[in-house]
Parts: sequence; C-alpha cells; structure tokens
Amino acid sequence: MISKALVTDAAIIEGILQDDDTALSRLYKLHFPMVLFFVQSNSGTEDDAKDIFQEAVIVFYEKIKAGQLELNCQIKTYLYSICRRLWLKRLSRSSRFSHGMVEDTESEIVPQVEGEVEQAEQNELKFEAMSNAMSQLGEPCKTLLEDFYIRSMGMAEITDKFGYNNVDSAKNQKYKCLMRLKKLFFLDYQVPS
Repeated sequence: MISKALVTDAAIIEGILQDDDTALSRLYKLHFPMVLFFVQSNSGTEDDAKDIFQEAVIVFYEKIKAGQLELNCQIKTYLYSICRRLWLKRLSRSSRFSHGMVEDTESEIVPQVEGEVEQAEQNELKFEAMSNAMSQLGEPCKTLLEDFYIRSMGMAEITDKFGYNNVDSAKNQKYKCLMRLKKLFFLDYQVPS
C-alpha cells in the first residue's frame, strides 16, 4: 500500500529534498502513464516514453535539489509540459522534413515549458468538463457517441446496434446527442476571460 504521505505534490518535493527514493517511484507511478499515452499517440514507443520521462524527472529533480524550482502548477502539468517539448524536439530532429528548425538546448526548454503551463491547465479543465458532460449525458447518447468517436464504429453499425430505421436517422440522433453534449459541456466549462 502506498503511503498517503507521498500523495501531494508538496510531499513529493519534500521527499526528494530528503533523498527519499519512494518519492521518485511515486512520481513515476502517478505521472508516467500520461507521458506514455502522449508519446505512443505521437509515433513513439514505450521505451521512447521512458527515456523522455527520465529526462524530465532529472530536470525536475535537479531544479528541486538546486532550490531553483518555481512551481506555479501541479507537478503533473510541469512534467507533461517538459516531456511534450522534449518529445516534439526529438521528433523534429529525426524528421527528414524538419524545415530547418533550430534545436533547443535544455536551458531554453524549461522557460518555454513554463509558458505552456497555463495552456496545459486550461486543457485539463476542458477534459474535466468534457468528462463531466459525458457522465451527465445519459443513454443512448453516451454509448452512441462513444461508439462513433472512441470505438470508431461506422454509422451503419450504429444503425443496426441501436435499431434505427436507417443511417440518416442514426446521423440525426448523433447530431442531437452532440448538441446536448455541447450544452452540458458549456454549462460546466466557462471560458476564461
């Protein structure tokens, strides 16, 4: 069982300062899955994700140890931003079509990451609002939209599964479901001014 003491960001940072190895392993368990998903969704492998995450954790660890970490967001947002930038940099470097992009040095990556943190937090709020909207949507809309957008089912399959008269009826129902989802989403998510 994982110690409750190492669940909060402050406790993880304190653990790293005290050379507590469980703090680093907790960091890995909490935040590696999102980096793995991102890297695999963007032409990478699990090994690539491990390399990128390790680089980000080293940057994070060294900044904590040097007393240079100014964390204005959650650790997961900070690590995700570093990993995202490192992975995109690696992709552009390996691409034959890099269009002469200039490589970033590590000292340039961290300040750029801090500029991306606000955007990452906004995305997190959007994902949370969308998740809430989906949970409130009800059936058959929730399953219909999941079948179409997540399970990549075709409209003919959805017509058969839900017993609609024809594909046009299924498309019409999908449209109504999307409008209901949109309404629920914007009730929960307020665009920052």
